[in-house]
Amino acid sequence: MAELETLVGTVDEVVYHNDENDYTVLSIIDKNGYLVTAVGKIAYAAEGEDVTLYGKWVKHADYGEQFAFENYERELPTGRRAMLRYLSSRVIKGVGPVTAQRIVDTYGEESFSVIEYHPEWLTSITGISAAKAAQIHESFMEQTGIRALMMFCRDFFSTTVISRIYKQWGTGAVERIKENPYRLTSEIYGIPFAVSDRFAMALGFAADAACRIEGGIRYVFEYNAATNGHTCLPRQKLVAACAEHLAVGETAITAALAHLEKNGTVVSYTFDGAEYLALDRYASAEEEIARRLVLLDKTCPAISVGDVARLIDRTEQEQGLTYAPEQRDAVYTALSGGVTILTGGPGTGKTTVVRGLLRIFDDFGLSTLVLAPTGRAANRICEAARCEAKTIHRALEMERSDEREPIFRRDEGNPLDARVVIVDECSMIDTLLMAALLRALARGTRLILIGDADQLPSVGAGRVLCDLIESAALGTVALKEIFRQSEASLIVTNAHRINRGEAPHLDVKDKDFFFLGCPEDRIPDTVADLLCRRLPRAYGEKEAAGIQIITPSRKGRAGTEQLNVLLQSVCNPPAKGKKEMKIHGSIFREGDRVMQTRNDYDIVWHKKRTEGNGVFNGEIGVLEAITEEGATVAFDDRTAEYTREQLEDLDHSYAITVHKSQGSEYPTVILPMYSCPPMLETRNLLYTAVTRACTRVILVGKREVVGRMVANNRHVMRYTTLPSRMRDAKK
Repeated sequence: MAELETLVGTVDEVVYHNDENDYTVLSIIDKNGYLVTAVGKIAYAAEGEDVTLYGKWVKHADYGEQFAFENYERELPTGRRAMLRYLSSRVIKGVGPVTAQRIVDTYGEESFSVIEYHPEWLTSITGISAAKAAQIHESFMEQTGIRALMMFCRDFFSTTVISRIYKQWGTGAVERIKENPYRLTSEIYGIPFAVSDRFAMALGFAADAACRIEGGIRYVFEYNAATNGHTCLPRQKLVAACAEHLAVGETAITAALAHLEKNGTVVSYTFDGAEYLALDRYASAEEEIARRLVLLDKTCPAISVGDVARLIDRTEQEQGLTYAPEQRDAVYTALSGGVTILTGGPGTGKTTVVRGLLRIFDDFGLSTLVLAPTGRAANRICEAARCEAKTIHRALEMERSDEREPIFRRDEGNPLDARVVIVDECSMIDTLLMAALLRALARGTRLILIGDADQLPSVGAGRVLCDLIESAALGTVALKEIFRQSEASLIVTNAHRINRGEAPHLDVKDKDFFFLGCPEDRIPDTVADLLCRRLPRAYGEKEAAGIQIITPSRKGRAGTEQLNVLLQSVCNPPAKGKKEMKIHGSIFREGDRVMQTRNDYDIVWHKKRTEGNGVFNGEIGVLEAITEEGATVAFDDRTAEYTREQLEDLDHSYAITVHKSQGSEYPTVILPMYSCPPMLETRNLLYTAVTRACTRVILVGKREVVGRMVANNRHVMRYTTLPSRMRDAKK
């Protein structure tokens, strides 16, 4: 390989800069005074900077000779003239050409030193107030700090990640990394342990360094929480996994765990004769859930049974229906206890019970709040039960936070103003969110948890609904009877057949559940044809907006990754005037259907005359506009403004996984039936997918795949301590 050449000079002009990948074209005055062009990747370049570039000279067909650099070093400019150019470039907030001239005229070559160490001196200059001096100092420190961080981290992280590090740690970022680079994984979103590990090795950290082993243990915990849903792990499994992952002996892991237990980072818990370990935040959350639920159940006043019977009879007359015995039992249980769990599949009358309860609570003058984990789920219960509903995050008045977890204004010191709280789609609620919700419920509040225990568990760690039912510590009613009006729906019938392990009816042609058999290699084209041609032609052009492709996996011929590429090309091809951008290697264009892939509590949204923040994992919208600053995405009930950095968490949503579809309902669902790993060909995954549809289900693919999924009643095990904690709290 040819040795790299060196170009030393001063940035005369930033001719072009791509914010997405930092590709930059610079006009450089070299040490001989010649003006040359340099091209390469560099972030936050500014006029007047002194740079040393490492690369080679190339000849461009259109632009002539250029220096293509692969690496660089940079320094703040020295000398009055260079300092003036730098400050005049507006790289420092609050400083334009006029102010720059005044600063340099006053302090000369000491200008940067004054800005950094004595910003109060700037107030002697006309036009600079104390507030503006502070702004100039802060902006200067940010620029110098982020440049130092860029130089330190550039071989390991992208500009986006480095900006995230700086936002979290500020000017002390470099020192923090030098002290313990493994904090990058535990405290900064999006940095894998493997990357922190490589960085640490480059800095000279040993494989058996205490911070490496402790950081690795935390990573194994967090990985299992995020990927497998575990809130805790058996000690022996954890020790073995950490030893293998870090390639160190189990003795070293045991010693590090002892230290983490001593300082409270890791908590030990024994039940059923086995020892489990958990990170403090998950252990605390499960303990808090158990304690608060049992307390609510004990302290909520019961309502007279005679009053309940009378009110149920009157509600039946008003609504023109007769409650089934199970439904009456559900109403009695909800009124006699402080916490009630109501579970059941589609068509079993959960919403009817909710409507009746809302009527009764209103008669008693009890303020009621109806909640759901997502906006779509909240809209659904709102329409079905004819009541106002909110997302849990909105009700808890979430605030922005620089930390990984959100901050809620509603908590034990500022509880929700409601005597009754009804929460729908509880199978979606993870451990941390449930703990936050319970924290905001005042003593004596009546809580009703509604969900389908046979659906997939939450995306986040835990299996709260199933754990609470398993504990048998709270009043629980399972609705099983399918009502006559629902029996007409083959979606409902087949959903229950699947759930019982019976083959669904696939050959009925005049219902709302269809099967289209085809070879695996034809599934993608068949799905695209249904989405873009056959269904709109049969049911009208508006049909396309209500169709959702739901598939078991991201991978494979009919997985979301390949399907989204195909469906984008068919549904939203390139067009003149339609802007595009590249995000994590994929093309996104205006008009694309997109989905948020993680909770982001900072994204600002607008809804009529209100404004808020937070877009959550699984929310689906349309990419309306691409701008220099980022993009605008229209969701069901609001419009969100994304920065360039926030766009990293968007994915295409023409096709989504079953897990991402939880809590949502779509008029038409198309399910590709293709061969997947056995862990995805499961009964409850197929059941969850089918129950996302309210009007029509179309299965496309292989009949034998449907059979395998129905027969496979494998449930992915999640390690949690909640059932045991509930039983202990109940004693």
